[in-house]
Order: sequence, then structure tokens, then C-alpha cells
Amino acid sequence: MLNSQSLAGVQSQRKEKMPASLMWLTMGAFAIGMTEFLVMGLLPNVASDLNVTIPQAGQIITSYALGVAIGAPLLTIMTHSVAKKRLLLLLILIFILGNAFSMLAPTYPLLIFARIVTALAHGTFLGAGTLIATHLVPPHRKGSAVALVLAGLTIANIVGVPFGTFIGQEFGWRASFGVITVLGIVSLAGIWKYIPIISESHNASVLQEIKAVVKPQVLLMLIAGLFGCASLFALFTYISPVLQEISGFKEQNVTWILVIFGISVTIGNLIGGKLADWKLLPALMVNFAFLSIVLAALSVTLYNPILAIATLFIWGIAAFSIMPGIQLRTMTLASEAPMLVATSNHSFLNMGNALGAYIGGVVITHSGLIGLPWLAAGLALIGFLLVIVILLADKKTGRI
Repeated sequence: MLNSQSLAGVQSQRKEKMPASLMWLTMGAFAIGMTEFLVMGLLPNVASDLNVTIPQAGQIITSYALGVAIGAPLLTIMTHSVAKKRLLLLLILIFILGNAFSMLAPTYPLLIFARIVTALAHGTFLGAGTLIATHLVPPHRKGSAVALVLAGLTIANIVGVPFGTFIGQEFGWRASFGVITVLGIVSLAGIWKYIPIISESHNASVLQEIKAVVKPQVLLMLIAGLFGCASLFALFTYISPVLQEISGFKEQNVTWILVIFGISVTIGNLIGGKLADWKLLPALMVNFAFLSIVLAALSVTLYNPILAIATLFIWGIAAFSIMPGIQLRTMTLASEAPMLVATSNHSFLNMGNALGAYIGGVVITHSGLIGLPWLAAGLALIGFLLVIVILLADKKTGRI
């Protein structure tokens, strides 16, 4: 039984509020999530303005994903000794400049370049931001602090992307990048003023960080996550033309459909966290299998607007339920040197984004938009097979 003192301690812990300074890290993650996913709802607008095809416009998303994939581990290694707050300010400044250049880019190649520059800040900001968050709260609130920062990404899907899509459709796609640039400036000011300088204890060496990433168990899970994201982006990259040309929705309707999808991915994140705490690998295996089935079903349901929306909602839940389990698995396997693994996770996920968007463009060219759900289902199936391999390896080594 609890005595009066311990009961008071429990009650005080429950009443503890998250420090307000975390809001600025969440806003930074929100802006990053918005700039990553925004272009998907504006592909037809960008393609028309820059006189390129839809598949070519899709490479704007591919270039961003590749920028994250390459930039996250490289910047983490190059800035290993830089104080975390100073690193955050540098990264958000790169983010601001990249989005401002995207807004002004007069040609397709320059827009591609601007997106790559912007992407360099993505993974390392999230890695450093979540690490700082754990220093701003007591030990028993670290998980909640990390979740609060990363919530910016899912909130961006619910609020930021639909709002940015609406702005882009009403005032031109360049106006959307202008809004993101302003968000970046506000985040920069908030981080500079309210995030304290963290006195850090001895960190793992660069060699230790690299060794943690190249562990076979870690790499295999990272690759499974890669195919999970490839499955998502093979279809979601082209969701606007798919909804307009196959399901028959008007351009204005895409905005509120993205809101529905954003709600579903947030629900998926929450469910994925519960499943990871319950039975991590078995849950991932079932999740990948279910995801593949839902995507295959989309090849039929897309022709009916009501069924299309319902299936899209289920798809969002299934796709994002995978992410927490992958993050938890990799971080657990590399607990002695987590920084590079944390950023490499974003790197691999964005390699999957790039792979999915690229192959999706190829499929559109040869098979049309309706080939995308089948492609996405196949990529999810590969992720399912990889998780089976991981599960069997764990059983063989006695890990489970």
C-alpha cells in the first residue's frame, strides 16, 4: 500500500506538466513534416507550372527523401561534437533557406536542388531534438517527451498538409513553401530563446555509433522499415492524381481527404505503440501482412468514392502502425549508442520513400495510375517476409 508521502509523490508526477520549451521542438518537427508531405497534394499544380509530367514532379519527393537518407547519417557524424542546441539552430537555418529557395526556384532542376538542401536538416533535427527533449524532463517522462516532439510529424498530416494544400491550390504552390518558411523562422526564434543549453555527459564515440548501426539485427529491421515506407510512398506520392482521375474527386476535395488520412495515421501511430509494447515482432509481422492485403484491395475500391475513402483510412492506420515498432526495435538493439541509429532510422525510411516514389513513377509510365496499389502491396509483402526472417533469427538465437 502507498503511504501518504508516496501517494503525494504519485499525484505530483501525474500533475507535472511538460515544459513549455518542448513546444518549439514540436513546432520544428511540424514544419519538417509539412514540407515533406505537402508536395503530394500539389503535384498537378507543380507539374503544370514547371511544364513537367506527373512522374517527373514526383521526383521532387524522391529528391527530398534521398536528401534525408544521405544527409542524416553524414550530418550526424560530421556534427558529432557540436553542442545539441547549436546544432538545432544550424539545422533549422538550413531548413529555412531550403524552403525559401523552393518558393523562389524558377525551374524544375533548381527546385530539385532546393528540396535536397532542405532535406539535409530532416533526420538530424529529429534525432537531436528528441535527445534534447529527454534532458528537459525527469527520467519517468522521457518517453512522453520524445512522443510529444515526434507528434509534430503526425499533426502536420492532420493540419499542416491540408492547410498547405489549400493555400497552394488557392494562391499557387509557391505560397505553401512561403508558409513553411515562416514556420521555420518562428521555430528558430523559439528554439534560440527557450531551449536551454544542455550540459552533456560523455557521448559514445563515432566508431561506437557506426558499429551499432551495422549490427545485422539492426540493419535487417532498418531494411524492413525501408520497404514499409516504399510501400507507403509508391502510392501516397501520387495520391492527388489517383483520387482525381480514378475515384473522380475534384481537386478541392483532396484537401479534406488528406485530413481524414492524417487522422488515420495518427491513430495508427498510437496503435503501433501499444502493439510494440505488447508483442513487437509478431505484431509487426501481422501488420505488414494486413497492410499488403489492404493495398491490394485498393485496386478495386478506388473506383468507388465511398469505398476509396474508407480503404484509405484503414490504409493510413495499417501503414503508420509499423513505425513505432521499428523505432523501438532498433533503439533497443543499439541502446549503448543510439544517436546514429535514431537518425539512420529516418535515413532508411526516407530511402524507402525515394524508392517507392521512383518505382511508382515507372509504374505510372508503363501501367497507369491503377498499377500503384499492386506495387505498394508487393513492397509491403517484402517487408512481411523480412520480419519473418527476423523473427526466426531471434528464435534461433534465443532472443525470444
